[in-house]
Amino acid sequence: MSMTTETALDLDIKHRLLDECLRQQTDFVDHARQAMEEAQSSANESQGAIEDKFESFREACQIQRDMFAKQLDEAIGKLSILKRIVRSKVNEDVSLGSIVRTDAQNYFISVSLGEINVDGEKYFAISAASPVFQAMAGKTKGESFIFRDKKITILDLL
Repeated sequence: MSMTTETALDLDIKHRLLDECLRQQTDFVDHARQAMEEAQSSANESQGAIEDKFESFREACQIQRDMFAKQLDEAIGKLSILKRIVRSKVNEDVSLGSIVRTDAQNYFISVSLGEINVDGEKYFAISAASPVFQAMAGKTKGESFIFRDKKITILDLL
């Protein structure tokens, strides 16, 4: 396989990983927004009812709405990080947007979304704030890093 074909296949995997992360994060944003709006709606509906009885209910709805608003804000932040990843970039070192294949497992440096499968291969979508990323940041193909007292070698990087 020529280098350009291999690079094209690697970039295809990166596109698909990024698309799946964007899909999952967009779904999370939509669900958080809907839950926040439902909590706000419940709080508004209790308005005008017997005040004392529904005041604590309205407060509980408001607290719930604030919690969903915080989740929504965090989800939108993660979505904006995903949108900054350059699909066509082949990373030379471990950084945002890198796909890192190690002798332990595969990683996609993006946002924390857990396990994602592409063509039956597992990748762990992790954020730049994660401890495992901190251990491998800036490393290149063939280098090793220590994580949880285990030496891990980077087999491939794109």
